[in-house]
Amino acid sequence: MTAERQGPLAGVRVVELGGIGPGPFCAMLLADLGADVVRIERPADAGRPSEHPVLHRGRRSVALDLKSAAGADAVLRLVDTTDTVVEGFRPGVAERLGLGPQICLERNPRLVYGRMTGWGQDGPLAQTPGHDINYLALSGVLGALGQPDREPQPPLNLVGDMGGGGLLLAFGIVSAVLSSRTTGRGQVVDAAMTDGAAIQLSLVHGLLARGMWADRRGGNIFDGSAPFYRTYRCLDAEYVAVGAIEPQFYQALLVGLGLATEPLYANQFDVAGWPAMSARLAEVFASRSRQDWVAHFEGTEACVTPVLSFAEAAQHPHNRARGTFTEANGLLEPHAAPRFDGTPTTPAPAARLVGADTRQVLLEAGLDVATVDALCLR
Repeated sequence: MTAERQGPLAGVRVVELGGIGPGPFCAMLLADLGADVVRIERPADAGRPSEHPVLHRGRRSVALDLKSAAGADAVLRLVDTTDTVVEGFRPGVAERLGLGPQICLERNPRLVYGRMTGWGQDGPLAQTPGHDINYLALSGVLGALGQPDREPQPPLNLVGDMGGGGLLLAFGIVSAVLSSRTTGRGQVVDAAMTDGAAIQLSLVHGLLARGMWADRRGGNIFDGSAPFYRTYRCLDAEYVAVGAIEPQFYQALLVGLGLATEPLYANQFDVAGWPAMSARLAEVFASRSRQDWVAHFEGTEACVTPVLSFAEAAQHPHNRARGTFTEANGLLEPHAAPRFDGTPTTPAPAARLVGADTRQVLLEAGLDVATVDALCLR
């Protein structure tokens, strides 16, 4: 495999055993930062456009039947010279395919084998199907989200799948690759979305331990109950977000709203007074349009921002100035993050047609022409 991309991971080689959701997100992050990622996909999909053109950007696509001995052997040939494998099957599936970590590490002792699951490789639920919402429920995240008199509200699939899954696995893989290059020993990285969701609660657990968080939905500083940390509906039915936690920002908010002298707001952290405080703020914010409030608070430290749609976010002046979103590959997509001044990344190539690089990648791996021809005809 070649490494033509630029970025801090240039030269790192990755084999991604095609999956959905967090696994591809992990591989996208690695590719965004310069890694040479080869995604293994099903032959039945060969020639088709990617179903996930953003998540699948930046890597080459190889179509192989992993259930066949020849397909599995071809993958092992790729594993021989790669730095890491990204795998997101249910525990035990990779082993049954002959592609589990034991055989891969025997062939390549420096290999980092990254495993992405919801529940982890062991434990009573390891073989149980689930999705982001289930992992959030069991880790304690979901029970804290939403209004106390309503059902819990999942935050899209960001906290479990992407943050607690793909991002955690990418961090684990990079850490293990660093260790491998130092010690010469590879290892398995077991990334479970329940673990990843739980570790994101570290701040909250610290507040719980100090008696500064109630173990229930509602009545807490970050869950939409605090009048200074929530959203408000404006005159035009759009919303603004308020995040004025620190005293100086809270004061700037009150000054901007003309409420600085009202006794109701004298004690910012009077939880019993929060409903009345919020109700009054709701009345004030409902008196003007979202854009009026944005203009009104511009240049202040009140921590008031518009709640934007995806399309609006891409056009916001700050995001445009930083290039947070790009229109590369004919799509609106998030730019690679974070930024590196010494090893800047290059724009990720568009997602390839499924199997578009099968022949080239397998020949690079040292398979003979006849074997490659046979695999490409399957």
